[in-house]
Amino acid sequence: MSTAMAIEIAGLVKRFRREMLRRDYTTWKSLLLRPFKRRTAADYLTVLDGVDLDIAPGRTLAIIGQNGSGKSTLLKILAGIYKADQGTVTVHGRVSSLIELGAGFHPEFSGRENIYLNGTILGLSKKEIAARYDEIVAYSGLGDFVEAPVRTYSSGMYVRLGFAVAVNVDPDVLLVDEVLAVGDEAFAHKCETKLNQFKAAGKTIILVSHDLMAVKKFADEVVWLDGGKVAARGEPARVIDAYRQGVARREDEMGRAQAEARAELAAARRWGQGEVEITGVRLLDSQGQAHAVFTSGLPLTIEMDYEMRQPVDDLVFGVAINNSAGVLCYGSNTAIDQAELGPAPPRGTVGFAVERLDLVPGGYSVDVAAHASDGRAYDYLTQVASLAVRGGPRDEGIWRPPHTWSLSSRGD
Repeated sequence: MSTAMAIEIAGLVKRFRREMLRRDYTTWKSLLLRPFKRRTAADYLTVLDGVDLDIAPGRTLAIIGQNGSGKSTLLKILAGIYKADQGTVTVHGRVSSLIELGAGFHPEFSGRENIYLNGTILGLSKKEIAARYDEIVAYSGLGDFVEAPVRTYSSGMYVRLGFAVAVNVDPDVLLVDEVLAVGDEAFAHKCETKLNQFKAAGKTIILVSHDLMAVKKFADEVVWLDGGKVAARGEPARVIDAYRQGVARREDEMGRAQAEARAELAAARRWGQGEVEITGVRLLDSQGQAHAVFTSGLPLTIEMDYEMRQPVDDLVFGVAINNSAGVLCYGSNTAIDQAELGPAPPRGTVGFAVERLDLVPGGYSVDVAAHASDGRAYDYLTQVASLAVRGGPRDEGIWRPPHTWSLSSRGD
């Protein structure tokens, strides 16, 4: 790697020891002897597994990934809070971190005393802290409270003071972990303004956030960590899209794995006279593949397998989709739609095809039914299947109708 890089990471590995309560913890002797037992790989959890990264000066790099992927651990290693088990990590210049704001504060010390304490920890001399003191206090907005013990501070005051100290030490590298999600709206705006000032000043910023809109706004490039490894790196929109697709695939796999268990549970949520039994329900995409996660605006087909236990001439099939709060989003049946399906065979499959699934992103459940035209239930199953809708803009509500906007002038 080039020595011109602000941060150089090569072969980084970080493991944590699993601390589990075991049955052999029955005496003080067993507790005292345990540290001397030989540990195996199963006693450790690998959080970062061979990470290689180099970040050029003046770049803003965002790190995304699901919980447990190693994002915060990587930031804490860069900040010097953790040490790497393997590999090398080199950070050039002064580092300031917005990871756990106020983590180094002493509760019995005043805000003023903690400013000097934290400033010293971050590498400033007493003279340098004194030169920045008024700016730090003004930025924190604490006023006269700066002379009070920090144990008397509200959580918001505590965070503001930690932020004010961290961003006023003139760092070369700023590490930010979810700080944009902390505090009130005014504090979030102050964070954004400061980050923009740092970018304009050519500082190197490493940002960890679950807020993908903020990532798109601030980052020059994005790294997706998955299971402690770099899954993708590059232009924000491309990596965020790959990350979202990866999350959707995992949700889909989990949803399909749980489908059989849900079908068994549905037995407790069904009723009817039993002349017709619904024996299977599937949610299919446009290719006829079963899924549990669908994209807003794309097709969906709900298929029901049925068997007649007794011959019936009056047979209606129905479908209902509810949101996670139990609100009916849509319900219909073959009688309402006047569907001409012809005589129903004793065993068959009914398909309910939606050309465009115009639901806003969220979680939904499906009810299915076979009944007579007067409403008498042969077989009625509630919450027999669930689906997650992903993608599309950040609309609100339930339904996302196809629409456009227009603007025209109007004369007096």
